[in-house]
Amino acid sequence: MADNPTPHLAEDTANTPAKPKRKGVKRRAFLVGGALLVGGGAFGLYLAENSTRSRAKALTETDGAHNFLTWMKIAEDDTVTVYSPHIDFGQGTHTALGQMLADELDADWAKVVVEQAPADSAFANTALVKGFMAELSGMPGVVNALPAAVIGMLTRSQNLQITGGSSAVRFTGQAGMRVVGAAVRLALIEEAAARMKVPASELVAANSTISHPATNRSLRYGELAQGAAKRSLTSSPKLKDPKDFKLIGAGLPRADIPSKVDGSAIYGIDFALPDMRVATIAAAPVRGGKLVSVDEAPAMAIKGVEQVVKLDDAVIVVAKGYWQAAKGLAALSPEFSDGGHAGMSTAAIYAAQDELRTSAKPSNTAGSGDVDAAFKAAGNKLITANYRVPFLHHAMMEPFAITGHFKDGKLHLWGGLQDPLGARDRAAKAAGLKMDDVVFHPMIMGGGFGRRFPGVTEILDQIALLAKQLPFPVKLIWSREEEVRHGTYRPQSSAALSAVLGADGKIAAWRSDYVQGDNAEAEAGFIYDVPATSRRHFEYTSNQIDGPWRSVNSTQIGFYNESFMDELAAAAGEDPYRFRRKHLPAGSRYVAVLDEVAARAAWDSALPDGHRRGIAIVESFGTIVAEVVEVMMLPDGRPKVLKAFAVVDCGTVVNPLNAEAQIAGGLIMGLSAAMGEAITLEKGAVVESNFTDYPLITLADAPAEVDVHFINSGAKMGGIGEPGVPPASPALANAIAAASGKRIRTLPIMAQITA
Repeated sequence: MADNPTPHLAEDTANTPAKPKRKGVKRRAFLVGGALLVGGGAFGLYLAENSTRSRAKALTETDGAHNFLTWMKIAEDDTVTVYSPHIDFGQGTHTALGQMLADELDADWAKVVVEQAPADSAFANTALVKGFMAELSGMPGVVNALPAAVIGMLTRSQNLQITGGSSAVRFTGQAGMRVVGAAVRLALIEEAAARMKVPASELVAANSTISHPATNRSLRYGELAQGAAKRSLTSSPKLKDPKDFKLIGAGLPRADIPSKVDGSAIYGIDFALPDMRVATIAAAPVRGGKLVSVDEAPAMAIKGVEQVVKLDDAVIVVAKGYWQAAKGLAALSPEFSDGGHAGMSTAAIYAAQDELRTSAKPSNTAGSGDVDAAFKAAGNKLITANYRVPFLHHAMMEPFAITGHFKDGKLHLWGGLQDPLGARDRAAKAAGLKMDDVVFHPMIMGGGFGRRFPGVTEILDQIALLAKQLPFPVKLIWSREEEVRHGTYRPQSSAALSAVLGADGKIAAWRSDYVQGDNAEAEAGFIYDVPATSRRHFEYTSNQIDGPWRSVNSTQIGFYNESFMDELAAAAGEDPYRFRRKHLPAGSRYVAVLDEVAARAAWDSALPDGHRRGIAIVESFGTIVAEVVEVMMLPDGRPKVLKAFAVVDCGTVVNPLNAEAQIAGGLIMGLSAAMGEAITLEKGAVVESNFTDYPLITLADAPAEVDVHFINSGAKMGGIGEPGVPPASPALANAIAAASGKRIRTLPIMAQITA
């Protein structure tokens, strides 16, 4: 779908709808990098890299400001402007990246500004690609040895400028911003040494000033910037020892908060241009269906409606304003086909997944040891359980809204997406234009959580086609109902887990057979020390589009594994916390995190009648998070979450205030999804349409106390935006089981309690 200019699904069969390509850095990207190195030649790569830097300089450098390595410039008044390739849509990325560069640069934080990088190939995110390649290829040494020009050419060829995978701080910050800051600091010192005619070793950098203590002389960064910008910058400067950090680790206020509080922040849905029209859309209720017919007259009779546009699988109404467009759309009675998917339902999907697990060969396998032999061994106790999780919607507060204007052969787009450069690429393909003829203006977003990746964002195709047809600017808005019913959901998934306990009460073997679209091993591995494990993935696709949801596959795999660990603990007659502990490597980071959360939650202390605790630990995106949830059961059988505790080991914490907010927010999002969220299908169409039937957790239902604690282990830096989510649902389900005796194996929880 990502490469198809027709909105919604491309042509499909009755059973296997076309699916968009999820843009990411896979093993094949590593091979592409090698091909570029061989085919491009060192000289060609050098020229390409120089051309890229010249382009970045032309896009960002202004009078009195000097560009360094694409990502920053220094003005004569000492202002340091950092260009972030990541969109900041509430996760605090811009502030954290600015802290990392400024700390290595020894800049005055009061003079640091972070801006969104242009959606241009010159700002394709090389640090992110390098990080993902090292992680996914299994050959970090080889990847790190590749010349920067190779990584750069690969990144630009893939049009990668994504925000996702908890990658901003751990990849872009570590391998990008810190390196640039340290390299530019050295160049400034060299420039100052030349001007003062003293050895560089005698100079000190601090607060945007290079000083020579012996002679009490100093030069400001702004005075040195022009000369320093002409110097060669080292690609491997020595980075600071953590004990010397001044900004990294500091709880600095986020720069994006004031404008969001006072209302001056402009989102895609707020954006306006002179003479702009507003449009809204209704697509085929059954994904894969087509527009059969529509009578335009009822819409055209509405005052303010100017045009009805028919797409292959949707109808759009264009009007003077949104409410006129919405009223015009409501007046229509379009007829859509079902694309052969009328038999698709939530129950049918689960039944098909159960059948697939027992009748097909797995698509991917992982694990080690002889599981079958352990299962057959005399004396071993077999425990089995089946789990199910539904499609989940991203439930962004801001529905899709993108403005387009086609003028003088150029398509301009304004909106908030998680890959501005990829958005240009997809829009160009949809409109039949060259990528150079598309300009994307990135804007802040009212939520994303994986929903706003261009590869799964059909509104890009729609606005590109619409804007190209119209002589004036047009903003296309998806209503809340349209956004809920045509999401790119976290996959509906199921799993059959089985394990045997040995005579010592420890797990002797473990098997997990899970069914969904994607293989989950890349995000959620297996942390426990078990002699024999088998994890088998069976690939299943429905007529829906599976897309990344906050923490991707770690949520469903975390729910399966951590719920099952509690069931195994019960079968062994052991405490859930201690049962986990004895299956984790002694002295490991996992044990430290688990012990700390148990201590902070006072795991062994007595609770009031009806109150119980549940525990879970999940590693995702390089970060270990353990959570404890305390609940009480209300008289009507519903659980009330009272307290929640999270302990996190993500290596170094860049901004503790922001990191705490991210973990707490992820925990609440995980609880919300577990309690009541579900996208269900009937006759091939999504049933839910708004927050009335897709309930999000409210303040009244959220825990009154959320305690977040970080362990600074000094380990390799992990992500922070997503890892707070996965442990929440199993910790909650485990607490409910302890309080009520009812084991929750299917989400959402409320559907099981009220059934």
